[in-house]
Amino acid sequence: MKRLDTDEYFMAITEIVAMRTTCTRRAVGAVFVKNKHIIATGYNGAPKGLRHCLDIGCMREQLGIAAGERHELCRGVHAEQNAIVQAAVFGTPIAGATVYTTLHPCVICSKLLINGGIERIVYMEGYPDDLSKELLDEAGIEMVKYVGARHRITRVDADGLEIEDGVAVRYDY
Repeated sequence: MKRLDTDEYFMAITEIVAMRTTCTRRAVGAVFVKNKHIIATGYNGAPKGLRHCLDIGCMREQLGIAAGERHELCRGVHAEQNAIVQAAVFGTPIAGATVYTTLHPCVICSKLLINGGIERIVYMEGYPDDLSKELLDEAGIEMVKYVGARHRITRVDADGLEIEDGVAVRYDY
């Protein structure tokens, strides 16, 4: 049996984190790692205590807004933003960390990651945001496009029978 390398290990966990999404358009997960230990996680969804897009529909879809545009017109908080908030709430410094994410950060998340002192970002899928890429490059953050294995998660009950409830790792970025 082959042991997963570090990037594949943390990316597999990131895929599971993404399964908690409440966004109807994209399932995005982020895992912040420092010294090979997870220090924070986040997934995209509505702010704490507010109604989820899964329940009330997607404002961006209703308005016909394309990916990478008009970020302010969305109920959701991005996965990276939620992980930064989680670290802040628990007093965990993120400077020097690596971020594993299922989607390349948008420009807003990129600015937050730069200011937070993130040193490396490993991402699975690209995102249509040239300014984000430009800022991350200028900041000297190491960017790694993850090309390793993806993980299909099948949920089963106590008897080993597959649970068909719509929860799955989604690759519809």
